[in-house]
Amino acid sequence: MKLIKQLKLILITLFLSLILTTPVLAKEIPTEVKISLGNTAGELKFFPDKLEFVTGKSYKLILDNPSNQKHYFTAKDFADAIWTRKVDAGNVEIKGAIRELEIRPGAIAQWVFTPMKPGNYDLSCSIPGHKEAGMIGKIAILSAQ
Repeated sequence: MKLIKQLKLILITLFLSLILTTPVLAKEIPTEVKISLGNTAGELKFFPDKLEFVTGKSYKLILDNPSNQKHYFTAKDFADAIWTRKVDAGNVEIKGAIRELEIRPGAIAQWVFTPMKPGNYDLSCSIPGHKEAGMIGKIAILSAQ
């Protein structure tokens, strides 16, 4: 009987901590960061090719593809180090774990996330030949002070 009461108290505490902390992440207005995948001149680059984020802060990564070919935003280790709130692409909202995004010519996608794990991560376009042509970048997640 005493053990059951203790378990109930632990479960209630966990439940309340989830309820009280989750809205903080969900309601924070994200900082917008814009990145272009390629450009109208056909360069195979990310603009900018270096991104920096801070743990615990909410971001909206605006991915724009002004080029005439599709590109991928591939950063699997980075994706494992963040909590994705959502991805907006056209009239579709995607929730859950994201590994890479394909951005078609002229398209824009918005990735809303909160970095959770500090580190340095590689970014690339996984279309054959694009990475080799220089479509790479670096992403840093810094610890909050």
